[in-house]
This record gives sequence, C-alpha cells and structure tokens, in this order.
Amino acid sequence: MDSDTLATTPETRLAAMGIDLPRAAPSPIGSFRNVRQSGGLIYVSGQGPVRADGTLIRGKVGSDVTAEEARDHATLVAVNILSALRDAYGTLDRVGGVVKLLGLVNAAPDFERHPFVIDGASDLLAQVFGEPGVHARSSFGVGSLPNRITVEIEAIFELAPDQPR
Repeated sequence: MDSDTLATTPETRLAAMGIDLPRAAPSPIGSFRNVRQSGGLIYVSGQGPVRADGTLIRGKVGSDVTAEEARDHATLVAVNILSALRDAYGTLDRVGGVVKLLGLVNAAPDFERHPFVIDGASDLLAQVFGEPGVHARSSFGVGSLPNRITVEIEAIFELAPDQPR
C-alpha cells in the first residue's frame, strides 16, 4: 500500500484521531453475541455507554442527563461498537463501511432531541470510515434501557469489498 492509501484506512484514521479502543468490547449481558456476519453484512448487537473500566453511564436524558452529555455517551457507544468489530475481525480495515444505525435514547417523556444525541455516534463513524461511514439511521426515545443506560445503539456494517464473505 502506498502512503496515501494507508492514511485513509479506518485504523489510521482512528489513530490520527487519538482514539484508543478498549482492549476488549463489553461482554453481552444476555444470550447473544456482539457481532454476527451474514454474507457481506456485519450485525453489531446493541452496545451501551460502558467506560473502559467497565462502569456504565446511567440516567434519563432530558431530566438527569443533558442532550449534550448524552451525545458524548453516544460517541462512547460508537467506540464500543468499533471495539466489538476489532474483536471480531482483528482490524477495522476489514470493514467497508456503515450501512445503518438504530439509536435508542433513554429519554424523559418530553425530550425531543433524539437525532442530536445519536449524531455523536454517527459523526464518529463517518470520521473513521470516511464517506462509506455515512449511513442510514433511525433514532428514538424509549421509556427505559437495560441497566438504566442513557443510550443504546445497534449497527449494520458491510465487509470491505476485498474480504471473503
């Protein structure tokens, strides 16, 4: 690979952003796995705002947590999604891009800024994957999430074109 190609891989973009992924993705809290591939698509189960030390970020967005704080939580969720992908594939460079996100916000009944919150994850993924990181998305509020976390996001990715299916 020439230096221009190398500078535009997901791994090098992530490094240039100064983001260190956790050594391991958070473990699932139920009877499922973090990542499952089917054909050329990669499904990442819902991830939450879990810090590298294992602590969960909890609260109700719009009452005990601001939209801006929750947006930062969504960015952390994207980091955990990337960690799950790296765990499964050894490198993010095997991933071609993001197809779709589904973002859930543990929101107060009158909270309206769900898209703003989930933009924290969308923006990071677009920075890491470039144009192929711009994706389709749904975001909405829910009355509760597991362990009272603030945000949960699931994702669908596609394999890089040169990867075995």
